[in-house]
Amino acid sequence: MSAIIRGAGAATALSTFNPVDSKKLAAPSRTNLPARSKRYIVAGSDASKSFGSGLRVRHSQKLIANAVATKADTSVTTGTGHELLLYEALQEGLEEEMDRDPHVCVMGEDVGHYGGSYKVTKGLADKFGDLRVLDTPICENAFTGMGIGAAMTGLRPVIEGMNMGFLLLAFNQISNNCGMLHYTSGGQFTIPVVIRGPGGVGRQLGAEHSQRLESYFQSIPGIQMVACSTPYNAKGLMKAAIRSENPVILFEHVLLYNLKEKIPDEEYICNLEEAEMVRPGEHITILTYSRMRYHVMQAAKTLVNKGYDPEVIDIRSLKPFDLYTIGNSVKKTHRVLIVEECMRTGGIGASLTAAINENFHDYLDAPVMCLSSQDVPTPYAGTLEEWTVVQPAQIVTAVEQLCQ
Repeated sequence: MSAIIRGAGAATALSTFNPVDSKKLAAPSRTNLPARSKRYIVAGSDASKSFGSGLRVRHSQKLIANAVATKADTSVTTGTGHELLLYEALQEGLEEEMDRDPHVCVMGEDVGHYGGSYKVTKGLADKFGDLRVLDTPICENAFTGMGIGAAMTGLRPVIEGMNMGFLLLAFNQISNNCGMLHYTSGGQFTIPVVIRGPGGVGRQLGAEHSQRLESYFQSIPGIQMVACSTPYNAKGLMKAAIRSENPVILFEHVLLYNLKEKIPDEEYICNLEEAEMVRPGEHITILTYSRMRYHVMQAAKTLVNKGYDPEVIDIRSLKPFDLYTIGNSVKKTHRVLIVEECMRTGGIGASLTAAINENFHDYLDAPVMCLSSQDVPTPYAGTLEEWTVVQPAQIVTAVEQLCQ
């Protein structure tokens, strides 16, 4: 273990921890690194951009009566840019951070010369070597614990779970070590680690390979959770997660890896605590994330044809919630529908429903409705699998019911 850490370039001393402000993620993670002269963009959900080394500051204490009325600049459709699949965007973001910071390393099963189960780490072992891109045995609790220990010594590990369901084997390390060590050490240690991998309901992958672990991890103190849904935000969230001083779990959906989008040539990062305005509207707020974003947008086409004007928000930050963006939307539309692939009992939707009722109850004209996956193991049969997951037709019906 010590040889691996030394070979990967671990810091020899721990620096005093300062509380993290995610709006300062653009700053280099180590003060002894040379400053970058390259210009980069920080993108926000309200289509604003800032150039340079600092994030735009939002005042979340004050809610604005009228929410953002313009579509977020979440992709590049004109001008300079290059097209990437979602898994390629993740790979590009990871490679850029490994170039920028020698403390960033990768570990997991088959992440080396094989390139990862979904090729997110393809080519990295050839470029950075076997110590910074470390193939591990099939032992999630061991290599997750090793990554957390490496983070304590000054590295910035990116731990890949071949499937998010396998990380249940490392739940002790993620909960008792990753989430709590900063507190239990009295601030002596920071755990700048990223835990990422594919999850969600695929196409007939069976119950064990179709799990949504957001609900399992959301109650762990000290951990941030984000979910990517496009190549643009996949790269931006990957880079921001690596630069964060907090442990971050990045959820990727197995069915979204081959989505293609044009992203900027300039360097950019996304705010880890900010939702994305996907479609502005007036009649109802639809909150969603990950794969369900596309089911919602499919339903939105039908709803527009029927005369409804839904506002669609990709919450992206699963912990903490961006109650600034969500609250502005609720104050405008007065109706909320949550669409998730997570389980109904104890899921993200349940926590989000509670947060909305606690903070914005007076602005609601109807009860918050949540559409979630059924509380059953995901069947292998394709037709049954579809029945367990929210479909666009159900979203249309729910909106019609709420807007009566």
